[in-house]
Amino acid sequence: MTGSEQVRDGYLLALRLLTGQDYTALALQRKLLARKFTPESTRAVLEQLGREGLLNDQRYAERFVAAARETGRFTGYRLRQELQRRGVPSEVADELLQDPPDLGDELEQARQLVSRRYRGFHPQSADEREKRRISGFLQRRGYPVSIIMQVINHTY
Repeated sequence: MTGSEQVRDGYLLALRLLTGQDYTALALQRKLLARKFTPESTRAVLEQLGREGLLNDQRYAERFVAAARETGRFTGYRLRQELQRRGVPSEVADELLQDPPDLGDELEQARQLVSRRYRGFHPQSADEREKRRISGFLQRRGYPVSIIMQVINHTY
């Protein structure tokens, strides 16, 4: 396959992938390279998609952060880790995460997350084992200790 054919085929594959969901440039690059496209053709595809506005790491990160904060799925350091894992440049992540979420919102998100995941949990009747399990669950999602303590001790 010639270089121009690789670029064309890579571009078409990238369009199909982007139709289903957003990707960062790094994530899309990994996918193309895994499909045996050359680094040169992959770079050309990514540049073309960027010029056309179809590939934008800033837009991807903004959407991801908004969704993560809305659902409470990731917060704090864990949100930063997820952005890095997905290929968001660190300067973009720094810009988006410089304003921490409101602690009241974060507390409410943590409470809702626990109530969805652990339907029968009630802080006054829970034993220590159950509180440790919920504490670990919230820690893995990046919630600060102050929020976790309020949730498991029902001090809100």
